[in-house]
Amino acid sequence: MIITSRSYQDEADQPLMIALARQYPAEHLRVLDLPYRLSSWALDEPQNARLWFDAGGELVGWAVLQTPWWTIDIACCPDAVPALYGELLAWADARACQVVDTPSGHPTWFVMAFADQPDIIREMETAGFACQADVGEDSWSKVFMRRAGELPVKDYHIPPEFTVRSLAGEAEVEAYIALHRAVFETKNMTVEWRRRTLQHADYRPDLDIVVAAPEGNLAAFCICWLHGNRGQVEPLGCHADYRRYALGRIALAEGLRRLQAAGAEQIFVETDNYRNTAMSLYQHMGFQVIRDVWVYRKDYGSAST
Repeated sequence: MIITSRSYQDEADQPLMIALARQYPAEHLRVLDLPYRLSSWALDEPQNARLWFDAGGELVGWAVLQTPWWTIDIACCPDAVPALYGELLAWADARACQVVDTPSGHPTWFVMAFADQPDIIREMETAGFACQADVGEDSWSKVFMRRAGELPVKDYHIPPEFTVRSLAGEAEVEAYIALHRAVFETKNMTVEWRRRTLQHADYRPDLDIVVAAPEGNLAAFCICWLHGNRGQVEPLGCHADYRRYALGRIALAEGLRRLQAAGAEQIFVETDNYRNTAMSLYQHMGFQVIRDVWVYRKDYGSAST
């Protein structure tokens, strides 16, 4: 197989990248939520992503160093995995070494695969990534969950003077960012990232749900994505000051109802299997684990030490 590659150029590359993952949804963890992930500021530096093409000019693989999540996102045509996957990882490895002491870099990177993908797991282990499923106190693994779209969604009591509605577009971006940062205890979310999600061709304002507190500030959020008859929840969160009201559950229920109304026959979510609160919430809402996701880690240290 003759393969050529080039660096990511700009947002015009994203439809190709998303289309490749969507062509093989069973092979990729990142599919429906790619509009959200590819809007991140990691791609403000085009060298953080690379695309591979076959002799006919068809995209057969891509990789992105997703600095906000410390993860390497990869999509690869299944037929190309034996010949190409190792090359994708080799590029990511070299790039991780190159940027270790820059704003794009980290001393550690993670890559993920479904537990039932032995060929990909073999390539990751050959590249020096180690499974984190059973490493003691810091063990890390994830699950991929699915909910049938036709399942009824229970109505939950909304506390007095709280409002469940769609995000008010760009006018409410900064308020959303403040909430997102508080929920996840990180400053990764930026104005530019959130605006890009609003401008993405796959973005639907009706699936961008927030819960506003009586004083007007945002207290919870649930963003949903839809392609065809498949939907996904990503991300979901509630400010710690309001968790006693179960607003995350209320936002999620509204997201599920809106996905149903939009024609979603299957709804997916990914979560860490050690986060009992989140996983219990999804199970309570009718999600069931359909695949285990293994997390692999490689340490790169620091060029300054």
